[in-house]
Amino acid sequence: MLAQFSLRGPPEAGKCEEMVMISDAERRLPSGRTVSTERRNEPRDHVERRARLFWNNGACMLLGMVRDLSESGARIRFCDICAVPDQFYVEIEGSDRVRRAKIRWRSLTEIGVVFG
Repeated sequence: MLAQFSLRGPPEAGKCEEMVMISDAERRLPSGRTVSTERRNEPRDHVERRARLFWNNGACMLLGMVRDLSESGARIRFCDICAVPDQFYVEIEGSDRVRRAKIRWRSLTEIGVVFG
């Protein structure tokens, strides 16, 4: 059974530096134009919500920020490089449920997940 957590924010909030990156949804051409490479079935809303990831029956926990969110998935950012298992549970601020999540892609400080 999974425990419910209250979200109080990530430690050292505000110390993450914002990085300017081209998203997976667009690529720049040499001319400077962007081309959409969106592969999602539904659009994600840009949000800033705290998230608590946990695995190993709740023994391991990590805090992050949800940056994009839809009914079927999310993009979650972390302040530092982190190791997250391929499957875990996530509780997102403003939601009353804990969801199972599976990683679809990862970078050094972000992961893209699908719920279910």
